[in-house]
Amino acid sequence: MSKSIMSRRNVLQAGAAAGAGLALPTILTAGSHSGYLNAPTGSTVTLGFNVPQSGPYADEGADELRAYMLAVEHLNGGGDGGMMNTFSSKALQGNGILGKKVEYVTGDTQTKSDAARASAKSMIEKDGAIMITGGSSSGVAVAVQALCQEAGVIFMAGLTHSNDTTGKDKKANGFRHFFNSYMSGAALAPVLAANYGTDRKAYHLTADYNWGYTTEEAVRSSTEAMGWETVNAVKTPLTQTDFSSYIAPVLQSDADVLVLNHYGGNMVNSLTNAVQFGLRDKLVNNKNFEIVVPLYSRLMAKGAGANVKGIFGSTNWHWSLQDEGSKAFVKSFGTKYGFPPSQAAHTTYVQTLLYADACERAGTFNPCGVVEALEGFEFDGMGNGKTLYRAEDHQCFKDVLVVKGKENPTSEFDLLEIVEVTPVGQVTYAPDHPQVAGGSLGTCNPGA
Repeated sequence: MSKSIMSRRNVLQAGAAAGAGLALPTILTAGSHSGYLNAPTGSTVTLGFNVPQSGPYADEGADELRAYMLAVEHLNGGGDGGMMNTFSSKALQGNGILGKKVEYVTGDTQTKSDAARASAKSMIEKDGAIMITGGSSSGVAVAVQALCQEAGVIFMAGLTHSNDTTGKDKKANGFRHFFNSYMSGAALAPVLAANYGTDRKAYHLTADYNWGYTTEEAVRSSTEAMGWETVNAVKTPLTQTDFSSYIAPVLQSDADVLVLNHYGGNMVNSLTNAVQFGLRDKLVNNKNFEIVVPLYSRLMAKGAGANVKGIFGSTNWHWSLQDEGSKAFVKSFGTKYGFPPSQAAHTTYVQTLLYADACERAGTFNPCGVVEALEGFEFDGMGNGKTLYRAEDHQCFKDVLVVKGKENPTSEFDLLEIVEVTPVGQVTYAPDHPQVAGGSLGTCNPGA
């Protein structure tokens, strides 16, 4: 893996001291730069960006990597600073992290848990990465989070939506900014009831791994609670590219709604096959047949084209949001890359800044200091309104967006419209809720 150094981007170094006047965690002091794994000894600090550069989620991974590079540029004082200007915390000064210039290494998860663990392990052991972040699969996130807990480095989860990541598989060294399956179900159900009624029969196609399972469970429980009946639920391989054999049986059932618990290229292909089979033109049970995509992204909408028109789903963030943080990020990303960022790009950019900010506020890179700085941390200015990193499970709680495919898009990027901003109170759950119960957060591991 090649180390990408931001000096070639005309990085500016600001000399101001970071975090002045902020309270430090009680267990550490500002000089705690030793006694933990990969403590930086020189003038730089290395982060590990582990994303799918191949496989069904490669489009998401490419956008994640763009956002990571932009975050590093901003942390090192380059560009316009992006969300550093709108972030409610003012600890980041554009002089790296704790005065150390940020460098990074990258890996390809291939959307495979074993490959993701191997690349993360290499970054930690060979490249000295002090924090690992990334991924577009919950299977990958859970595997890499466990590795980081064992090794003693912080894991800032990328795009992972399964309840398990901060549920039964939560770890003290891991944090997730992205929303989860439970939140999608809670946000979607009222919108689906209002638009499609409460007397519906649903058929689920579900990606055969932990994200698919918890998403199906969340949508089933929320829709069945409002009166829907689930007539069948079928698992599909993550490697599947042609879903024709899975769509055909839907026509033989009496279902009048198809729920596609698929993401990335899987969703693009399954939705395309469903439209090819004429599902959206069917009248079943005297109702128009409908399709629901619980987890949406702009990149998926682009891949599916006109097939997404009118289809409801949920999303973590969207580039059309008009809060100051979102506008600042869209401007920075668009200026650099020529198009708006996806939700994957947003969450990975934010996670990088949140990690850097926690180090500044803690006065150390020690994972235990970072954990203490992030637990119970409330912030704003990063999109989605006020946000809390809950101490009990390291899950972020914020508003959730319900979107649908636009009927008359104005460009290849203007494919989704926000139909509901679901307030955080509607998607908040207790740490011991049945859908997330189990596991133990444990204690931080500094890897010393």
